[in-house]
Amino acid sequence: MSKIRDINLYPEGELKIEWARKHMPVLNLIREEFKNEKPFKGITIGMALHLEAKTAVLAETLMEGGAEIAITGCNPLSTQDDVAAACVKKGMNVYAWRGETREEYYENLHKVLDHEPDIIIDDGADLIFLLHRERRELLDKIMGGCEETTTGVIRLKAMAEEGVLKFPVINVNDAYTKHLFDNRYGTGQSVMDGIIRTTNLLIAGKNVVVAGYGWCGRGVAMRAAGMGANVIVTEVNPIRALEARLDGYRVMKMEEAAKIGDIFITTTGCKDVIRAEHMLVMKDGAILANAGHFDNEISKEDLKSISKSVRKVRKNIEEYDLGNKKLYLLGEGRLVNLVCGDGHPCEVMDMSFANQALSAKFLKENHEKLENRVYNIPYEQDLRIASLKLRSMGIEIDELTPEQRRYLSDWREGT
Repeated sequence: MSKIRDINLYPEGELKIEWARKHMPVLNLIREEFKNEKPFKGITIGMALHLEAKTAVLAETLMEGGAEIAITGCNPLSTQDDVAAACVKKGMNVYAWRGETREEYYENLHKVLDHEPDIIIDDGADLIFLLHRERRELLDKIMGGCEETTTGVIRLKAMAEEGVLKFPVINVNDAYTKHLFDNRYGTGQSVMDGIIRTTNLLIAGKNVVVAGYGWCGRGVAMRAAGMGANVIVTEVNPIRALEARLDGYRVMKMEEAAKIGDIFITTTGCKDVIRAEHMLVMKDGAILANAGHFDNEISKEDLKSISKSVRKVRKNIEEYDLGNKKLYLLGEGRLVNLVCGDGHPCEVMDMSFANQALSAKFLKENHEKLENRVYNIPYEQDLRIASLKLRSMGIEIDELTPEQRRYLSDWREGT
């Protein structure tokens, strides 16, 4: 029995899913393959993803392949209730609503696991961790998992290194057709969209501080600069810091950036990136936004401890009054692009979720031969998805001639 906000919201959700599906051509091609092959017949897939329209298209695709779907959100504030209702109407088992408490969030993860899934599709690895910590009786049934995001991959690799990971996991995040596009172009556009639609403020001319210069940070910095912002990058990795500088951005410690920033965006996957000592030197009116998976990159405990009062001044904006100034936190410090917006563009998630669908099929067909560790996606899969994406865009590219292939593979060939 599904547990959602309101089943009567489904008509709007169906329209959102229809719109997303229309702009996800690669996943639609895979869906037709799955429809004919039924690779997941008799298989239950447990999913914990941001439950919005693009995710619903992925779940539809897996259902076409014969899977039973049990799904919940991977963030208490990112579920779209109308989409959740539409998913129930489509025959999925759904346990999610926007605004879950921490207890409700974990209850819903447990409800997905109550379906005894064969394959896990995760974003942040909370389902996988729950299996290993509290639902170990189900571990022997799991064929494997797929992990969507950087934060989850980091945690799963740590588990594998300690020898405690009990089934194989496919690292979807590091596929070229995921991180080069989803993390960079998807995050860049959707984060700025979330900030703009929430604040209705101008980006041009402001000092935008981007914490972290991984692929997500690169995307945010690129889009902020394109809108006229003066971008400042903070980093702990000297190679990434050097790259940011050579890309044209100012690079400095957070303690210095805190004094001059107008908008702060965290993209690190680490905790306590912005702390009390930074907040205390910020300008009056500084805006704090997080684009990392968990809501601990901006220390909300520190922010509360140094504030005299807190009030909601606009949808998804909390004003913290420090006495001598006010700071503004967006989306309760959770993923600003999904709490304050609609997440990544459809065309970008088309490739990311194509990777998820094909990786789930790979696990179904190969799990008995795989070790209990984190696997990267085969390069051939990346090439296939990129080729399908280009074809959907009406773009043709050159191919190597037989003579060129021989030249590139023969070390004896000269100039």
